[in-house]
Amino acid sequence: MTAALCAAAMGAMAQNAFNVPFSQFGIGSSELPFNLPMVTRMGGTVYTMAGNNYVNPFNPASYGTIETESFVFDMGVGVQMSTLRDNSDQMFDADGNLGYLLMAMPLTKWWKLAAGLMPYTTVDYESVTLQNDPTYAGQVKTVYGGTGGVNEVMLGTAFNVLRGKGMRPDVQVGVNLNYLTGKVERSIAYTFMGNDTTFFLNSSRYKKTTVSNLTFDLGLQVRQPLGDKLSLTVGVVYKPYLDMTVRDMAMIYTHLGNSLLDTVFPAAGADPEFKSRLERPQTLGVGVSLELDKQWRVAVDATFADWQSMRYTEGQTPSVMGNSTVRYNRCNRYALGMERMGSMDASSYWGRISWSLGAHLTQGVLHLNLGGADQALDERGIGAGATLPMRKGKSLLTLSVGYNSLGSRDVLQRNSLTFGIGVSSCERWFFKRKYN
Repeated sequence: MTAALCAAAMGAMAQNAFNVPFSQFGIGSSELPFNLPMVTRMGGTVYTMAGNNYVNPFNPASYGTIETESFVFDMGVGVQMSTLRDNSDQMFDADGNLGYLLMAMPLTKWWKLAAGLMPYTTVDYESVTLQNDPTYAGQVKTVYGGTGGVNEVMLGTAFNVLRGKGMRPDVQVGVNLNYLTGKVERSIAYTFMGNDTTFFLNSSRYKKTTVSNLTFDLGLQVRQPLGDKLSLTVGVVYKPYLDMTVRDMAMIYTHLGNSLLDTVFPAAGADPEFKSRLERPQTLGVGVSLELDKQWRVAVDATFADWQSMRYTEGQTPSVMGNSTVRYNRCNRYALGMERMGSMDASSYWGRISWSLGAHLTQGVLHLNLGGADQALDERGIGAGATLPMRKGKSLLTLSVGYNSLGSRDVLQRNSLTFGIGVSSCERWFFKRKYN
């Protein structure tokens, strides 16, 4: 598996689509929350974000700010350009995708509802290695490949526990119920380059993992006025540890050309399907933001997780696809964002535009055991953006640009430049017009 990771940056790589070599671990790699323009522009700060004209799925308590007469629909798209490099080689790739579909609406003055669809993880890699086998007079070509991913269907709700008035705080609580669904297919093909097929037969390993699981998140937001012009917002998100089951189907077989010769796994009469384990780490996110005179906002986030993303444990011993080099150790993320907020009462359109920038650091995105030593791969990133109000109503157009660097050249480094466009449509659907 280590050879496959490093080989992803080599010139011998055969590539059919956007190559994400780190996605070969677990159920794939995730770009969340940095693939959302509204988050990229603020450097990844999410826990105190809330507004009456956009949807923040990363803290379900934020839905409480949706106005009683409004229906909000969010859509975001992005284009990502990446460079993969190690100490000797590099390659370039680019891709575009739909980042998210979100909506929110009121049920009552104190009860709000949200729903959405976002990509949760992505698996897309292909690499080729050539090695000399001491027992074989020739080279063995190994092709590693994987495709697929997992999507997240979200249904959330929030409650206004306490309405802010004067110096009294504004308190919202919320919960997200998330349905993870998708399929991940992986394969390893071994081809003996010589002509000796008497004792050395080409073989392949194939596995399909089907994810269909429920998770949930809890959120809290408290807004406290500190004076006539200054206010403080605290946001907290808690994701409990969850132990889940996924379904796998696998085969190991030998072949000559396109002809199947023998099935090694499963054994004759055995079921090729089995259950594996998927664990979500306990995660705590805390954010604090200060807002001055409704013109300036500074936000700080900290996220503490037992490990990054999902931990996948195959339900077969020995493993069908071989032992993984990934280690699941603690992962911490820190983010800082600043915004110059536009005013809806500004005399010019330029005065209504909001400008923002930020940065983040994620420690321990991946821990790999390479050469007997544990190496932690960190991610650093910056982002900036502008939020442009539509000339009529409260709808918004968000433009963002972000730069992320994951890993190191000693293993594999991925540098990405992402451009995002988000549209937040806020319409007054539930307003009852009065006629004289």
